[in-house]
Amino acid sequence: MPSGAGEQQAKLKPLHWDKVNVQATDHSMVWDKITGGSFNLDEGIIEALFGTAAANRKPKSADSKDNSGDSSSSLGRSNTPEQIFLLEPRKSHNISIILRSLTVGRDEIIDALHDGHTELSTEVLEKLSRLSISKEEESTILKFSGNPDRLAPTEAFLLRLLLDVPNPFARVNALLFKVNYGAEVAQLKQSLRTLEMASQELRTKGLFFKLLEAVLKAGNRMNAGTARGNAQAFNLTALRKLSDVKSTDGSTTLLHFVVEQVVRSEGKRLAINRNYSLRRSGSLAKSGHEGGSSAAGSAGQGPSREERQNEYMNLGLPIVGGLSTEFANVKKAAMVDYDAVVSECAILGSRLADIKRLLETCSDDGFARGLRGFVKAAEQELKALRGDQESVLELVQRTTEYYHAGATKDKNAHPLKLFIVVRDFLGMVDQACVDIKRKLQQKKPPPSSSQPTIAAAPAAAVPAAAKEATDGQTAQAPKPQEEADSKRKRVMPRFPNLPAHFMKDSADSDSSSDEE
Repeated sequence: MPSGAGEQQAKLKPLHWDKVNVQATDHSMVWDKITGGSFNLDEGIIEALFGTAAANRKPKSADSKDNSGDSSSSLGRSNTPEQIFLLEPRKSHNISIILRSLTVGRDEIIDALHDGHTELSTEVLEKLSRLSISKEEESTILKFSGNPDRLAPTEAFLLRLLLDVPNPFARVNALLFKVNYGAEVAQLKQSLRTLEMASQELRTKGLFFKLLEAVLKAGNRMNAGTARGNAQAFNLTALRKLSDVKSTDGSTTLLHFVVEQVVRSEGKRLAINRNYSLRRSGSLAKSGHEGGSSAAGSAGQGPSREERQNEYMNLGLPIVGGLSTEFANVKKAAMVDYDAVVSECAILGSRLADIKRLLETCSDDGFARGLRGFVKAAEQELKALRGDQESVLELVQRTTEYYHAGATKDKNAHPLKLFIVVRDFLGMVDQACVDIKRKLQQKKPPPSSSQPTIAAAPAAAVPAAAKEATDGQTAQAPKPQEEADSKRKRVMPRFPNLPAHFMKDSADSDSSSDEE
């Protein structure tokens, strides 16, 4: 570039970096693709933002004794003799930056605000909304009676805008509200729908009720003999404290104990239902014809109590571990901005009222005709939306009272505290299930320990079948025991043992009920 052209460029603030010599490399680099790129730098914006001339202009033009060269005299002419500023210089400069960043021309802006023929984008409207000036500044601009060509670019545009368009900034805000209205209403409807579905989830999920029952019974047992004992309900905020209550030996927590209880209960229920279904379908009919000696021979080869308990745990873990997925809307509701949901309808209605007042002052131009239809439809939609809002918020309050009577009377409590607590508790249950599964995997016995049990069942069945073929007798009395043995031979999982300190009494009762 010639040195003369370089001197005409505005001086900018420096960017300190280390240059890389791409000519000295023998391989391709990313810079090879950038050199001839299609990106064009906006010189006007970068000069306005990072130029040093703006900072030096005022002192150089004010100093009449400075005759250092043509550059300073040029800056002085651009500020005082040639351009007239009606606004504060910094504000005029900031507005000029916004105007230069617009993607539409000044004529299109005025046409859109006056006749409505041009559709302005949301980005343009948002930038124009930041041009708002005070009434005093508007009056100052409108009183200008000199040559408009001598005005600075910002003042020249504002003067034309104020002369050609009545209430231009109010019109900008009205158009911006119109383009954003659909998204704001959709967000409000989504929040209301989330709260409604979350309330239904908290009233219909039986497994969550079973968890609360387990916590209630465990808490009453631990608080027996105290004022906190014999409770019929508890504040759900206590759910967050379950992981803080350690066992005597410190090996587990009350949370893990409760979750294990429910996991075992669900696994046992699933196992019983599955085995009952197999018997009803006749899939074990073949084993019913085996000889009585087979039943007697295999009776001692069934799974042990520990194996049954581990089977229940492995069957129940996916059920309890998947509980949080059934509360997807509860977790979303915990993040809803309740204050925004409550006030959004009122805010939208207030802004619609402002637009209606604006339309009363407008002539029957294209701008007014385009907004009247929108205002009428929006008023009808907001009326229906207020009804939905009231019913959903009432449902939220009833759901809160469903879990904690009198909770809605606490003005300091968060209205969505129930959803927040349940979300946190579900996360704790998920982590507890992960810990329980990991513990089961770590305690899994080696395969050789269970191999004799698996091989013993068919070995005992072969001689029993041969004996039945020779003497033609069928064992009628041991048939239920024989079916149970056949069921065990089908399941025969190899599961690890539970820790010895967990539920010894309940394990004994489970064993006896299974034998029945």
